[in-house]
Amino acid sequence: MKVRRVVANIATDDVAKAKRFYQDVLGLEPLMDLGWIVTYGDEAKMTVQLSIAREGGSGTIVPELSIEVDDVDEALARMRAAGIAIEYGPADEPWGVRRFYVRDPFGKLVNILSHR
Repeated sequence: MKVRRVVANIATDDVAKAKRFYQDVLGLEPLMDLGWIVTYGDEAKMTVQLSIAREGGSGTIVPELSIEVDDVDEALARMRAAGIAIEYGPADEPWGVRRFYVRDPFGKLVNILSHR
């Protein structure tokens, strides 16, 4: 057996609230929309990963999602332009990532990062 995909599921009464954050700001596309569930993603092959942590690094709390982008500074600019509060960072971390934390429309702490 081989794991093919790991999907984060976020419970909400209003799935439409995800569009502005995940599609408009981060650029993910709706891959499946059944009305009661919308799966955002990209058709590109991605690495399957699952992180288990006791802290978020640099003394931060553990984020509920981590999203790697190709240009963290562009992502930061998009978040600021959308009026989304930055909760941590931007920071160049000693383990080789540049990152920042924001909250999605559902209150989930999201770690936006790129490797340096």
